[in-house]
Amino acid sequence: EFGTGAVKVTPAHDPNDFAIGQRHSLEAINIMDDTAHIALPGSPYDGLSRAAAREKILADLEALGLFVAAKDHTNSIGRCDRCKTIVEPRLSKQWFIKIQPLADKAIAAVETGAIRFTPEQYAKTYFEWMRNIHDWCISRQLWWGHRIPAWHCADCSGITVARETPAKCSQCGSEKITQETDVLDTWFSSGLLPFTVFGWPTADGKANADMAAFYPTSLLVTGFDILFFWVARMIMLGCHFMLDVPMPDGSKRELKDAVPFRDVYIHALVRDADRQKMSKTKGNVIDPIEIVKQYGTDAVRFTLASMASPGTDIAFSEARTEGYRAFANKIWNAARFIFMNMERAREAGITVDLGKLSAALHPEHAPLEARWITARLAEAATQVNKSLDEYRYDEAANFIYQFFWGDLCDWYLEVVKLRLNFDDAAQKAETEAALTTLVAVFESALRLLSPIMPFITEEIWYALYEGKPPVKSIALTRYPQAADFSADAESVTEMSKLQELIVGIRAARKARNIPDKESVLFEIYAAKPEIQLLESNQSFVKRLARVSDFNFSNERITTTGVHSTGHYDFTDLYDKKIDVPVERERLTKELAKFEKGLAAAEKQLGNEAFLAKAPDAVVAGLKKQQSETQLMYDKTRAALEALPK
Repeated sequence: EFGTGAVKVTPAHDPNDFAIGQRHSLEAINIMDDTAHIALPGSPYDGLSRAAAREKILADLEALGLFVAAKDHTNSIGRCDRCKTIVEPRLSKQWFIKIQPLADKAIAAVETGAIRFTPEQYAKTYFEWMRNIHDWCISRQLWWGHRIPAWHCADCSGITVARETPAKCSQCGSEKITQETDVLDTWFSSGLLPFTVFGWPTADGKANADMAAFYPTSLLVTGFDILFFWVARMIMLGCHFMLDVPMPDGSKRELKDAVPFRDVYIHALVRDADRQKMSKTKGNVIDPIEIVKQYGTDAVRFTLASMASPGTDIAFSEARTEGYRAFANKIWNAARFIFMNMERAREAGITVDLGKLSAALHPEHAPLEARWITARLAEAATQVNKSLDEYRYDEAANFIYQFFWGDLCDWYLEVVKLRLNFDDAAQKAETEAALTTLVAVFESALRLLSPIMPFITEEIWYALYEGKPPVKSIALTRYPQAADFSADAESVTEMSKLQELIVGIRAARKARNIPDKESVLFEIYAAKPEIQLLESNQSFVKRLARVSDFNFSNERITTTGVHSTGHYDFTDLYDKKIDVPVERERLTKELAKFEKGLAAAEKQLGNEAFLAKAPDAVVAGLKKQQSETQLMYDKTRAALEALPK
């Protein structure tokens, strides 16, 4: 079906054919010179360029009556990446390294745990390469790079390899020697980097001060595409050369101390929102400079960190970045609130000692919200540090986000506003303690966030210390640890009960369409400890839930409209005047809309042909939509039946 069935085998002009020739001991006949001209003395093609020789061969075949036809077909042709010239394969002398001894040490370094890969799956890829590795060609025909330290003799054709430039041939003594023009492979030179940067080789063969202090390094961060080209070569060369360098105390260096680094973190590649590789041809390339201009550097950094799940590429989404820009705005607004209250404090004669903030992070006898927020900060610091140790940057970003936006901004700032009473001299001590704890928690949270959002945290941190911070940069401060904060587990439990109650009351108000501005009386039933907890903290519960007051019931509430959080049963005592006919008409229309949605979902999910072809994500989405619609249907039907007849 293709060609003549005759197969050429040219070991000197094709990499695959060269391998065939090696296996079958074929002669490698080189028919071209360095300029890609035919070098066959006595042949009619001798001296012709490859292109001219091909034209003449075709003409000769046609003259002899041997030419049948010419057909076009797709072929893989190598071209120079820069000038696009066709590269002609040709056998030539190259320099190789016998790789097996190097590979054995490099494999052992990972097997024994001297080097750890994250994600672990890349260790398997590494082993596959290293256990099936071939001798390494280290010579390149380029004009730049480290020239191979070998000199050729014009008289005896001998080769002299030396550390220093020799004056004469080591074999015949001739002075007619010239250095090899080939240079070392780039990956060979860069593979030496981990120890040459510290002054290797030293004059006495021992580790100098820099090498003793910094070799091996702790972490290498790289992409999977150069795992073999660079990472493996650094490991092989480090394990080979550094084994000969004694430890600082003079003892023999072991393999675990000869490796160039302890950990290798393989980061993800950034793709478009549909997980397609970015390509100018596809038109899906995202310019990071434009994204930074639009959303800010910190928002882009946080987006990438939050999506850096090990073993998966990042499907970059501008929508996510826009959300994290809102997160940055949230931090700015929190800072403005704190600075405003620090100014009010100064006017009221209250001072927040920025040099003694650590004491405020252990508020054993403080109000519930102060003990709770420091406990939550301790938990966040624990989780973030653990995630960073495990290179789970996505988890670290998520824990910081949840603490900053959820615990600190949505809850603690709203609660602490009640404590900041600068007009009441009798509450001066309480106000000062509350503001100091707020500033201490916020300053610690900035330090926790700093590695991911360095610009906004540095700016706010400097402003907090009015341009005179204790150290030059927030990056040089102590990174928050769990031990820096008191961890009152009971306060977390108690606060969660009150949060559930607040969220439950808000939901009940919304279900009853109670206007946001109206404070409503609620009836509450709970066990005695929960009642005491609510009584002690009802000021902020009332504020956040928009409750005018609580009636505490000694018996379970049995009237209609009772809600429960698991710890509290409650109902509102809101007397809302409604137009029953108008409300019945509204609810009836809503019910009809939900019935139509349920019928459509049932039709689709009952179609076996559709289910067999539809992607799992689509089916899951339909089931979720059906469930939500059913919930709204039941809720609307109950409201309709509850209307007066």
